[in-house]
Amino acid sequence: MDLNILAAKAAKVYQLNPKVEAVVLGGSVSRKWHDSYSDVELFIFWNEPPTDEDRKFPITKLAGEVIDFYPYEEEEWSESYIAEGIKLEISNFLTASIEGIIDDVVISFNPDVYKQCLAAAVYEGAPLSGKALIKQLKEKIEQYPDELSIAMIKEYMYLGNSWTNREALLNREDWLMLYKVITDVQTNIMGMLSGLNKQYVYHPAFKWQKQTLESMMITPENIHNRLESVFLGEPAASLSELEGIVQDVYRLIQCEYPQIDISSVIDKSLFLRPEQGKE
Repeated sequence: MDLNILAAKAAKVYQLNPKVEAVVLGGSVSRKWHDSYSDVELFIFWNEPPTDEDRKFPITKLAGEVIDFYPYEEEEWSESYIAEGIKLEISNFLTASIEGIIDDVVISFNPDVYKQCLAAAVYEGAPLSGKALIKQLKEKIEQYPDELSIAMIKEYMYLGNSWTNREALLNREDWLMLYKVITDVQTNIMGMLSGLNKQYVYHPAFKWQKQTLESMMITPENIHNRLESVFLGEPAASLSELEGIVQDVYRLIQCEYPQIDISSVIDKSLFLRPEQGKE
């Protein structure tokens, strides 16, 4: 079945409950990035807390098979199930909670990626019901604040102490630790680029990296291929490439936000743990 058709069918079932104020289709389907591995991500906004029966009714109505059914945690009720051979991921929030999360991002400039993911889901999501409410929320999110850009850059510009051990890890052939460091630095790069491009984070682990980078205007040249080569190339060359990318990103920050003093950050990023016996 077409994922959009199933999403619309499910939304109609959720709309039967008067507590439901809006249903939003999010994730890769709403962005037209989906493939044969994709599922349907629905965000359900409630005007009062849903009971377990409220949440189970759509699953039963759609002849779904429950995979997970989680209690309320961190302002969310979530569940997943299989219907018509397709997995549905459901995130339930009080409308008031979503409004508070959006305010925290666009008014308080909170760089928390989980909150940004929700803002992005609303802004780029497809409203399947409650269109007037979703329109109001989208208007609040539309203008990405300069202050949030700066907060994102500052959040991700420090690469951590493990980065200074990169050459030692390479020479020791300590691959697990080395590639953990490489992955962490790529995550920092994605965070800085999100801020530079005034783009809300789509996924807390920066899933869909290629598509995300292709949607950005301010990036180092050939950025996706270069980051990909870091994981697929020979380790020494990969590390050298990543070092170059880091400095390219710092230069973009200096160009776009000269008010941010990153001189000490650059110095620390270039530092290498000294080898004993060498000056």
